[in-house]
Amino acid sequence: MDKKIERKKLNLKTVFILATAILFIAIVIYGYTLSLKKVYQADADKLTMSRVQFGDFEDVVLLNASVVPLTSVIVSSAEGGTVAEIFTENGASVTKGTPLLRISNSNAMLSYTSSQTAATEQINQLRKSRLDLEQNQRVLNQDLLEVENNLRTAARQFKLDSSLFAKKVITLQELNKSTQDYEYYQGKRKIVRQAIAQENQSRRMQLAQIDQSMAQMNESLEMIRKNIKNMTIKAPVSGKLSSYDPVIGKSYATNEMIGKIDVLQGYKLQAGVDEYYINKVKEGQRSTCEFNNKTYQLAVSKVIPEVTNGQFQIEMVFKGSSPEGLRRGLSLQNKLTLSDNSKSLLLAQGQFFQSTGGAWVFLVKNGKASKKNIKIGRKNYLYYEILGGLDKGDEVITSSYDQFNQYDQVEITK
Repeated sequence: MDKKIERKKLNLKTVFILATAILFIAIVIYGYTLSLKKVYQADADKLTMSRVQFGDFEDVVLLNASVVPLTSVIVSSAEGGTVAEIFTENGASVTKGTPLLRISNSNAMLSYTSSQTAATEQINQLRKSRLDLEQNQRVLNQDLLEVENNLRTAARQFKLDSSLFAKKVITLQELNKSTQDYEYYQGKRKIVRQAIAQENQSRRMQLAQIDQSMAQMNESLEMIRKNIKNMTIKAPVSGKLSSYDPVIGKSYATNEMIGKIDVLQGYKLQAGVDEYYINKVKEGQRSTCEFNNKTYQLAVSKVIPEVTNGQFQIEMVFKGSSPEGLRRGLSLQNKLTLSDNSKSLLLAQGQFFQSTGGAWVFLVKNGKASKKNIKIGRKNYLYYEILGGLDKGDEVITSSYDQFNQYDQVEITK
């Protein structure tokens, strides 16, 4: 007959062993899961979270602009040297031609003096050559005058002797002498006239060369005198002197800037713009600023594309006259409009952009935040324009990701 086998009951020890084994396996599985997916614990109070909204995107940039004169003229040293005298000070109002300072350069002065002496000697020599030519001309004219006088005398004698010979009062020999004298002076007059014609032609050429050389020498002298005068630097225009800090004994190189003169004919604004906008800022774009509780319209007049320390410079001019009371160096907040407003998904600006470059964000759902790829378009001083990856109402961590940008998930604790 079959024998009934009774099932053994689990005792307490066996149950404890089984429970411990299951717990161990669960911990191993959880640890393995964590190893596959990095999780960062973050305090909600230390995070900034913003919701995606739909609204008008104002394509503007806020700038801190400085007030600068509409026109500034650079004052430079035409000659290098050291400061010998200072006639005015920074901030002074000057008129055109006002002496500012005097530069001393002994080597340059010695060179100018030598060149001036040499040029003067050459001019004197050219003047002497001109006088010699004129003297030769006078001698030839006197010769011609004398020949023509003798010719007239010989002609009268020839005419008289011819008449007397016809009447057989004088001999043939006497007539031949009168004829010979008459023909001689005719020939001599012809030769003197030819000499004068050749001399005149040669004299004109030589005088033209002398005049040209003297003009060049006079230009050289004038340039030398001008260079000597340039040792005293004068205001090129009327205005207010700025960026001017000479000291007795300070050296300046040739064409080195000594200062500026602000022409008091109005003001403009100058501002540095983040290089992110370098392809978006163009001449003619409008901007606004507030001064003394009034709003003023401006337009971009110049874009300087050279990037320095992550910024490029622009200049903006007022539409109409500049506000009264502006002073050089004042700082005004300026709103530069890049394009017209448009409806878009908007995400508040935050430091997350520095960590991700706008390629992804931590999207918050049910107390946890996971990475989500997004596409950002334009940005202004408040918002980023969201072109893809997020929907209206999505909540995003917008504060810095520096502590957890290497993690896959952020658990938010309160």
